Amino acid sequence: MRKLLIGGFLIVVIYVAWGSLRGEPTPASAVGTIDAQKARERGAELGEKAAIAGEKVKAAAGDAATTTKIKAKMALDEIVKARAIDVSTDGSTVTVSGTVNSRAEHDRALLLARETAGVTAVIDHLSLVIEK
Repeated sequence: MRKLLIGGFLIVVIYVAWGSLRGEPTPASAVGTIDAQKARERGAELGEKAAIAGEKVKAAAGDAATTTKIKAKMALDEIVKARAIDVSTDGSTVTVSGTVNSRAEHDRALLLARETAGVTAVIDHLSLVIEK
């Protein structure tokens, strides 16, 4: 097996050497010339796009973390029924929607959202439904 690999390697080396002696381009030189300025510009453009995408991912992860914190607070709260309440986050603004059974549950859900770190505004889309 080792002799076979060495033999194959020698054949490739001989082929490349023979082609260069005859003036044919070698596989490495067949790529052509590279415009360094265009390569730098393209690299900068791709780097900028990657940075923008990274910021979007970071923002989405931050929004998800805030939403999760609020939902966890609601799940652990004795007054709020977290399963009936939806929470969504966009930057530092949180929207709370769904149904609540009392004014106390309504107020408590909004308070839990407002008390969460990083939240600057809470939009109230809760509906008060009184069960009989």
